[in-house]
Amino acid sequence: MKTDIHPNYGTMTANCSCGNKIEVGSTLATSIHVDVCSQCHPFYTGKQKTVDVGGRIDRFKKRFGATLSSK
Repeated sequence: MKTDIHPNYGTMTANCSCGNKIEVGSTLATSIHVDVCSQCHPFYTGKQKTVDVGGRIDRFKKRFGATLSSK
């Protein structure tokens, strides 16, 4: 194997817009700015809402509800 071909691996700081700072390992080894993180993203905080656009869920239940509930 060749020596000295791998990039240097160091720590970097990811700064979120909510103020959270995350220390991670990377070959970039500089700080970056991210818009969302696990502290403020709705999926991870439990604040995500399912939106029924155009009654799709009701239409699905009307078409397939009877066949799904009978099994």
